[in-house]
Amino acid sequence: MPQMDPQQIIETQRQDWNRVAPAWEKWDTLIDRNMTFINYRLAGDARLRSGERVLDLGCGTGYPALLAAQAVGHQGSVLGLDLAEEMLAVARRKAKTLGLKNVTFQTGDVTALSFDSASFDAVISRFCLMFLPDVPKAVKEIARVLKPGGYLAAAVWSAPENNPFISLPMNALKTFLTLPPPDPEQPGIFRLAKPGDLFGMVERAGLQGLTDEELTGESVYATADEYFSSLMDMAAPLQPLFAKLSPDQRKQAESEIKRAADQYRKGKSVAFPMAIRIVAARKPQ
Repeated sequence: MPQMDPQQIIETQRQDWNRVAPAWEKWDTLIDRNMTFINYRLAGDARLRSGERVLDLGCGTGYPALLAAQAVGHQGSVLGLDLAEEMLAVARRKAKTLGLKNVTFQTGDVTALSFDSASFDAVISRFCLMFLPDVPKAVKEIARVLKPGGYLAAAVWSAPENNPFISLPMNALKTFLTLPPPDPEQPGIFRLAKPGDLFGMVERAGLQGLTDEELTGESVYATADEYFSSLMDMAAPLQPLFAKLSPDQRKQAESEIKRAADQYRKGKSVAFPMAIRIVAARKPQ
């Protein structure tokens, strides 16, 4: 399979995430409810302390950078980095609402960090690394900008069968579209799902691997309709695929996704199991 140009990948992703930024702001309460436990886990695994300087890679609309800013206090600082300026505009509004003055946000390429070596006490990242065109290069950059003794804590998605709220739409689309199997060497949601994948890259970059663990939880929605609506609003990679369907096929796909979602009903809500791979490492002293 021909390799995609890294700059083309980055530019496409920038356009995609800028396009869905308003939807991420619209569904912010839902996202926060489902993802807060991951933010706290990353803050804990990075051993964040008062006065530290922290880098959040792929911060999107603000988390976990905003939580990190609260953890390091006014004597510390946090920098959130993301490709999409529209996502960062949302993050800045949230920081202002929270009264946080020790966090800043800027656009940048994670695989070519424009920071001095040994300039951060910790690097955190939630659901960013698997989308990068060159993950090993990005991990080397992380190792470079970490101070000796500094920590990395990163979250990536675990296997698709453990995350049905992500895999359900793809399964429905396969009824109407011929979708090639994902290239393990190209960016994708489940690219780093296997145990040891990211952990191995971290250790080859010179960091001391600490944990490579699957963290489980639930992604909860009030109804199957809420699940489908939020998915279609926010899932940038899915939108071009649904655009290929005829109006009738889109109705059929929507019906099938909602029917499958209802299988996860728990009481009055729909609660999908979710599984995240958490990798933590430390730069040797």
